[in-house]
Amino acid sequence: MVYLLSPLARLNLIVLPRFSFLSLWCFLLLLGVWSSYGQHSTVISASLNNEQKTLAIRQELLYTNVSEDTLNALYLLDWANSFSSKKTPLAKRFSENFDRSFHLTNDRNRGSTTIFSITSRSGDQLPFERPKGHPDVIAVQLDHPLAPGASVNLQFQYQTKLPHLKFTRYGFSKGGEYNLRYWHLVPAVYNKGWKYYSNKNLDDQYTPLLDYQIDLSLPETYELITDLDQEQMNTSYRVGDHIVRLKGKQRKTPLIYLRQLSDFEEVQTDQLTVISNIEDDDIPGSSKAVITDRVIRFLTQELGEYPHQTLLLSEVDYRENPVYGLNQLPAFIRPFPDGFNYDIKLAKTAIDKFVDQTLLLNPRYDRWPLDALKIYLMLRYVETHYPNMKIVGNLSKYWLVRQFYLSEIEFNDQYNLLYTHMARLNLDQALTTPYDSLIKYNKNIGNAYKAGSGLNYLGEFIGKEVLNEAIRSYYESFRLQPSSSNDFRSVIAASTSVDTDWFFEDYVKTRKKIDYKIKRSRMVGDSVFVTIKNKRKGKMPIPLYAMKEDTVVAKTWITGGQKLDTFAFAKADVDAFILNKERTVPEFNLRDNYERPEAFLGINKPLQFKLFQDIENPAKNQVFFMPVAEYNLYDGLTLGLKMYNKTLLTKGFSYRIEPQYGLRSKSLIGNFSASYTHNIEEGPLYAVRYGLSANTFSYAPDLFYRRYSPYLTLGFRTQDFRSDKRQFLSIRNISVDRDNDPELINEMPDYNVLNVRYTNRNPGVIQGFNWDVDFQYANDFSKLSATAKYRKVYLNNRQLDMRLFAGTFLKNQTRENGDFFSFALDRPTDYLFEYNYYGRSEDSGLFSQQLIIAEGGFKSQLQPAFANQWLTSFNTSTTLWSFIYAYGDVGFVKNEGQDAAFVYDSGVRLSLLEDYFEIYLPVYSNLGWEIAQPEYDKKIRFIVTLSLDTLFNLFTRRWY
Repeated sequence: MVYLLSPLARLNLIVLPRFSFLSLWCFLLLLGVWSSYGQHSTVISASLNNEQKTLAIRQELLYTNVSEDTLNALYLLDWANSFSSKKTPLAKRFSENFDRSFHLTNDRNRGSTTIFSITSRSGDQLPFERPKGHPDVIAVQLDHPLAPGASVNLQFQYQTKLPHLKFTRYGFSKGGEYNLRYWHLVPAVYNKGWKYYSNKNLDDQYTPLLDYQIDLSLPETYELITDLDQEQMNTSYRVGDHIVRLKGKQRKTPLIYLRQLSDFEEVQTDQLTVISNIEDDDIPGSSKAVITDRVIRFLTQELGEYPHQTLLLSEVDYRENPVYGLNQLPAFIRPFPDGFNYDIKLAKTAIDKFVDQTLLLNPRYDRWPLDALKIYLMLRYVETHYPNMKIVGNLSKYWLVRQFYLSEIEFNDQYNLLYTHMARLNLDQALTTPYDSLIKYNKNIGNAYKAGSGLNYLGEFIGKEVLNEAIRSYYESFRLQPSSSNDFRSVIAASTSVDTDWFFEDYVKTRKKIDYKIKRSRMVGDSVFVTIKNKRKGKMPIPLYAMKEDTVVAKTWITGGQKLDTFAFAKADVDAFILNKERTVPEFNLRDNYERPEAFLGINKPLQFKLFQDIENPAKNQVFFMPVAEYNLYDGLTLGLKMYNKTLLTKGFSYRIEPQYGLRSKSLIGNFSASYTHNIEEGPLYAVRYGLSANTFSYAPDLFYRRYSPYLTLGFRTQDFRSDKRQFLSIRNISVDRDNDPELINEMPDYNVLNVRYTNRNPGVIQGFNWDVDFQYANDFSKLSATAKYRKVYLNNRQLDMRLFAGTFLKNQTRENGDFFSFALDRPTDYLFEYNYYGRSEDSGLFSQQLIIAEGGFKSQLQPAFANQWLTSFNTSTTLWSFIYAYGDVGFVKNEGQDAAFVYDSGVRLSLLEDYFEIYLPVYSNLGWEIAQPEYDKKIRFIVTLSLDTLFNLFTRRWY
């Protein structure tokens, strides 16, 4: 749709600052002066309405066509309008991150832009439109083609409604503070086409530099904090207001903070002025000044001069991109020395601001050099000022902490570890992946850490001083100048004669892993030969260290590209070999990097037993022990010890042996599992898992079951890693051996079931649809069932849940033996022993009221309760208010020799934690008005999940 509005349209609804003829003449003169310094400039006059949380804005923009093309339209970014509805790219981004807050909030907390007029210098109205799919972008049709080198002056009148800052940390707060960002119109970048995209809460707006003059009218009670030059004006647009004039040359979109009681402090260093409100853990002002001066001096030495006089650093900036690690623990724990947290926070924020405000790369599609420089500079800063700092800080002085390998990890090692975590999960993404295509973990942590670790790795290979000089050269050459990752590559390549193509082609552009192993060593006369295998066949190099009594005697770089490399050393000089000893190479697997030519029985690493889980120690074969406590009605409280090999980094092969003792059953019970996951990097099939599980517990008083199950699972996903769409095909065989129950003479105690299940999963916090098909085959029965689940949160915040189940027996010779294998209407018998029942055999009492939404999914206990032929059911619920829902179920139950029975129930659902802690209150069903019947408390059903792993997955789904 194209808009063409009168300059006075609805002007009476807002208060706009007025331009006099003198101010217009000054503006034109100013543009003439500024045009000699910058290509684009803008003059903004804005008035804050504190009650309505709006800014009334007049803006003039001088845009110069610096391209070789003639332009017929000018594209502007209007990111304030990205908050205008629940359907914008920003709103969709929130829902993709499992964040409902924006969808559920009221309209007064959302932002928007109302355009009143866009005119040319001559006063002619210019039509504009918002490109399809981009409600926060404006395309203005020019009245005359804009030739290369020519300039155009546009004038805008509009109102910006600010959003609540709880969504992105920018906007207004309940307490009356303002963090202003993306509040006015800015031009997009033109480079052989317009480079525009929508706001997705990534802080990656891409604009050319502008010369700014901003006259901001605000209540007198407010203080303005910014890195622009400011002066107090003597006029005001409204009684009780004051006007602050801001100026700045060659700036990206400026940040402005409005405070009634400012917590920002100013520190003057030798290079520039730093304004900051970074939380400081109550360290003295003199210490903060020393730290601030040290940080700025470090950046000036490593990069070069900052082109502006003021550097603004806020706690908001830091929280947007913190240093993840133990330094984020609550202050009362304080694992680090005084001042360290403040130093790291200030350094991280200053580095980010230094790089972001001066290097003009496309932050969404060509971002990796920015991330690489930021993390590399953090590595350098800690290496310079805290060379012996451990990741656990001062906690390493305690004996208990020193028992963990984590206490030996250097602070800078966390970058490799946190990237490797994603590589082990097969969720790592290439550094060239567009920023909005990264999953949240990679966007916040994984890719930046991979980039910075990679740059450090490259520096080890070509020489740190060579790399540092190349970085300084790049910064000096492209400070405040448009550049790209190709420019960064060219500067590095020109700085050394060593081949660096492997870094840019393999490490940066692909998901290829670095993974070498020492295949073997052998003695021949006075020499020892060691053979290195490149398991991934990539060209990325790795260092080999020859050791003698734990001392490095030789270091050799293996340049990669070959499957096998063999090296010879003097036997007398070497007693061990280690690949990647310093761990500067972000290698996928370090556990096979050790070789002792004369090791007893070929055991190169000692076996290590440890209580509680630890970080992976590649020099040891680790076995962990963990106390466990569980509960079920028949075994009572079960206490045991879990033995396993899983570390904080995922392994391909994992096992768990978990013997337990039931205090009520007075029996030894427990479980065992072992599995191997083969990750596949390319194609829709991304994982193949083979495994075996076995367990034994009580299933009734003094009755035990033993379950054994080998399985194979195939996992499929789309090319879009951000998508939660997954498909799984699992094949398993479940063998069950049960103690005989003398009261159930006809029931089969032992059986074997082949189960094939296909699952198609597409969850979502706003809309989700999952379905599966399940086939089971046993000697006496075979059955086929399908389940579909749909969840939708509508624009009016009403949620609708629907579930459809249909199951039929293909063969059933178990009817005479009862309903143990039948479809259940409300409480499955769980003959495969896969549901987490706390009292699975109970038919009365509290534990019989535990609800598992499976098969029929009913909440009322109706008759017939089982179907030995076929069963269909439909379950639904919808919002009444907040966490209170109305639910209803309908279905047909068909048993052999009987007509299909129609069943229904309805009631109220209290969803305190969806799918994890819920209460169902029946109201009306085939039984009549259940709410008015005796012993109503026994009809109430509940869902409760006590598994820590399940709850942990609930909170980590936003990250993966």
